[in-house]
Amino acid sequence: MIRTLLVEADGRVTHGGQELFVRWREAPQSHIWIDLQGESMAEERAMLEAFDCHPLAIDDAQRERHPPKIEEFEDHTLILYRGISSFDAELNYVPQQIAFLLGECFLISLHPGLAMSIDRLREHEGSTLLKRSPEHVALRVMYASAGYYLDSLLEFENALSDLEDALMEDGSDALMRRVIAFRSRLVKMRRIFNYHVGITQELTAYDYAHLPRADEDTLHAINDVHERFERLHSLTQMYYAICGDLVDGYISLSSHQLNRTMRVLTVITAIFVPLTFIAGIYGMNFAHMPELAYRHGYFLVLAVMLTIGLGLLWLFRRKKWL
Repeated sequence: MIRTLLVEADGRVTHGGQELFVRWREAPQSHIWIDLQGESMAEERAMLEAFDCHPLAIDDAQRERHPPKIEEFEDHTLILYRGISSFDAELNYVPQQIAFLLGECFLISLHPGLAMSIDRLREHEGSTLLKRSPEHVALRVMYASAGYYLDSLLEFENALSDLEDALMEDGSDALMRRVIAFRSRLVKMRRIFNYHVGITQELTAYDYAHLPRADEDTLHAINDVHERFERLHSLTQMYYAICGDLVDGYISLSSHQLNRTMRVLTVITAIFVPLTFIAGIYGMNFAHMPELAYRHGYFLVLAVMLTIGLGLLWLFRRKKWL
């Protein structure tokens, strides 16, 4: 699907398809945004070649899996960005690569499937941003996409808090599996956000011809995107650390409970060892055992055994082993 947004020099806004390319070329001060969603690689390449995009930029843009990056060519700048097609508070997300080819008067965006940030931006403020410059559209798409990540991460904070309470009250292996699954997803998200922080740091540190820092509005938009991705990166790091603390805490709590159980069993064993020893002695079948002939021997041995048992029980309780 090819969707085109054309803003002419007099402010007229036109939505359409490929038929707007000719009008854009005939109007030197106009800006155009071409969004290619799910097009074949051959059609994408033909479109990009028509805009004199560099072959290396085309290869990177069409590569299925490529780390996010920014690279400047003579007539345009390539931005590879990891957007999202769906995301929820359980950190179940489906990322997709979005490529921006940014020129002085044009913006071409490529993505294989639905991109929430692009669709919403086209419906609301795409034409207003395109009137200013194409780079404002690209930066706002990145900013809006980061906003979806941020909203879901903040919702996840509540779920993580509830999970922490549940683990402390009544931990279980099922809850622990959830925490470990969250850690795995957070690691992947942290890697994505780290790439994006690197891109925005480059934008704030170096001058790109089609993303000029000299323009105050452009620099402000770049800083907004950078701050949002820094926050996302710090949040994922914090949540990853919290999940790690929950795992360590659950393991420590389980070990503590096991130690208490083993201590009780050890105390019980320690009490019955001398009693078993006495019972073993008088259970031997020797012919000459003087105590066996004593009339009150049975009761005396029981009293000694009871005294030993109660004495050891008192000693262990005094030492707070029970």
